[in-house]
Amino acid sequence: MYNCAIILAAGEGKRMKSSKPKVLHKICGKEMINVVIDVVKKAQINDINVVIGKNAEKVKKATEVKNTSYSFQDKQLGTGHAVICASDFLKNKRGIVAVFTGDSPLIKEDTIKNMLDFHRDGGYGVTILTSIVQNPYGYGRIIRGKNGQVLKIVEHKDCLQEELQVKEINSGMYCFDIESLIESLGKIHNNNAQGEYYLTDVIEILKQEGKKIGALPIPFEETMGVNSRVQLAEAEKIMRNRINKIHMENGVTLIDHNNTYIDLDIQIGKDTIIYPGNVFQGNTVIGENCIFYPNSRIQSSIIKDNVTVENSVVLESTIGENTSVGPFAYIRPETTIGKSVKIGDFVEVKKSTIGDNTKVSHLTYIGDAEVGSKCNFGCGTVVVNYDGKNKNKTLIGNNSFIGCNTNLVSPVKVNDNTYIAAGSTITDEVPEGALAIARARQVNKKSWVYKKGLKK
Repeated sequence: MYNCAIILAAGEGKRMKSSKPKVLHKICGKEMINVVIDVVKKAQINDINVVIGKNAEKVKKATEVKNTSYSFQDKQLGTGHAVICASDFLKNKRGIVAVFTGDSPLIKEDTIKNMLDFHRDGGYGVTILTSIVQNPYGYGRIIRGKNGQVLKIVEHKDCLQEELQVKEINSGMYCFDIESLIESLGKIHNNNAQGEYYLTDVIEILKQEGKKIGALPIPFEETMGVNSRVQLAEAEKIMRNRINKIHMENGVTLIDHNNTYIDLDIQIGKDTIIYPGNVFQGNTVIGENCIFYPNSRIQSSIIKDNVTVENSVVLESTIGENTSVGPFAYIRPETTIGKSVKIGDFVEVKKSTIGDNTKVSHLTYIGDAEVGSKCNFGCGTVVVNYDGKNKNKTLIGNNSFIGCNTNLVSPVKVNDNTYIAAGSTITDEVPEGALAIARARQVNKKSWVYKKGLKK
């Protein structure tokens, strides 16, 4: 049977107290609306319409890579009105439409599949996802009859006193028969405490028409909406625990899973060990048998097998097998580091290629350079890549030895099998097999201290 989905994302989210649309606040590195879109697609629903309103362009820009369609809700007149605004999306469709909210990012793929099966197998006109909560304040209540059949949904502000005692709540997520939904939307009104068009009124209309009403209870963890920064933090914690559990089940050791921060789309190979305080962001891919000692940040990078990283930052770069990075290294974007390389303490590498078996042990800056294999950089080396106007390139061949406190003034080329004496400032090409010395001869001024009266 054909399935499609509508995601409601037009709300302003005033309680977030933000200039950013609520659904664009991130949970584990991804906008809430994109989390919902991705999980809906994983559940094999690919035809998705997002209802947008205030800040519509921002939401469209953030979701445009998801290949969804959009409907516009110019005024926030309730969930029923939001779905009415998506009428063109539903036009001429036959099958099931699932309705989700863009600020409920914790719904699971399996739950969506179960909801579709439950709806289809039960022959329901509508299926409601519900949860049982101890404190249902603010939520619409599911009112059931003596036989457990759903009679109606009552919004909190419209509840009678006895209805306020009900602990089963409406999640705001549904499955509808498309034709029945379209027909019922034309019959809802706004005669309620909020003056809004409730999507829940469709349930009463369908019931009166003899359609079966299904309700599928699921854990509140999955239905929890995010309306404030406090709830955002709560949702983040739940999602982070889910992510960390998956990685541990896949063979990754997290020394302290409560203090390890892994974004949604991260891949990590088995037997990798991660200590507390590490942050993995973006589309990072980590190989097997790696060790991340405390307090590193890895963003949108590829870390291959058997790499050790200690207290360092790696951004949009690639680190080859058996390489060690840190402590206190900074690997900036567009860097590729080869196999069995040592990038030591207080080393910064930017937009450069470092060949296999090269050692950059400490206190060195390499920018806009191509470095060969089996090179050695002495302490305090600087690739001087910026002339005040342009960034220039340095080329360093294989088996080069760069002495301590060397300046390589770009653009410059250092050929294979060369030595550069400590303290040199290199501005010209160094031929293969040469020793380059670029410093003034030492001069000792005898008794200069006494003559200047500087003796202490």
